[in-house]
Amino acid sequence: MKDLTKEDYLNGQLLLIDKPLEWSSFQAVNKLKWAIRKKFSLKKFKIGHAGTLDPLATGLLVICTGKFTKKITEYQGQEKEYTGVFTLGGTTPSYDLETEINETFATDHITPDLIKTTTSQFLGEIEQAPPVFSALKKDGKRLYELAREGIAVDIPKRKVSVSAFDITDIDGLNIHFRIACSKGTYIRSIANDFGKALNSGAHLTALRRTKIGDFNVDNAQDPLVFADILLGPEENK
Repeated sequence: MKDLTKEDYLNGQLLLIDKPLEWSSFQAVNKLKWAIRKKFSLKKFKIGHAGTLDPLATGLLVICTGKFTKKITEYQGQEKEYTGVFTLGGTTPSYDLETEINETFATDHITPDLIKTTTSQFLGEIEQAPPVFSALKKDGKRLYELAREGIAVDIPKRKVSVSAFDITDIDGLNIHFRIACSKGTYIRSIANDFGKALNSGAHLTALRRTKIGDFNVDNAQDPLVFADILLGPEENK
C-alpha cells in the first residue's frame, strides 16, 4: 500500500479488503474508517462498501472512500465470484451454519456424476427465493429479525443470473464449488435448492468471495494489516 495523504482519501480511494471470518462487513468498514480518521485527525469522512458479506463468509470487500463513494452502486452491480462448500444430507433454517440442522435426508443415491450434472439446472437466468435469515426488509423489519421471532414471511422469488457453476472437489458429503453470478444472488439459496434438486438436502458450510468484476481477493488486504500499516502497531489498539 503506497503512502496516501489525507487529500487522497477525501478525493477518493478504492480499497480492496479481505474480510475475516466472523467479522461483519460493517466492522471491516469501521476498522478502516477508524484508522483513517485517527491517522489524519478527520472528523467527517465518507466510506462504504460495495456489497455485504455475511459474518460466516470471508473474502473480497470493495471499499470506497471520499468522493469514490458515489461509485459504490456501479461496483455493486458487477459480477461476483465465490468459492465454498455445500454439505449434503441436512438443511438448516438459515441455509448455512448460523442455525442448527433441522432436517436430515438420505444421500445413498447421490453420485459424483449426479452432482456434476445437476449444476446445469442452476446456470443462466434462474429464480430463487432469498433466505428467511437475510438482511432484506419486510414492512420495515429485517427478515432475520422476523425469522428469529418465529414469524413466517412470504418471500417472492427473484431472477438472478449464474454464468459459471463448477464442482472443484467432492469430499464425502462436502461439495466444493466455484460460482460466478449476478448481483443479488444468494449462494445459501443455491445450496438449499441444490440439495432439493438432488432429492436430498444441503446447506452452505463455507463461503469465500474471490472476485467482484475485475477485482480479485488475491490483491486484497486484511483490515487489521491495513490499520497496522497506516498507524503502526503501537497506535493500532
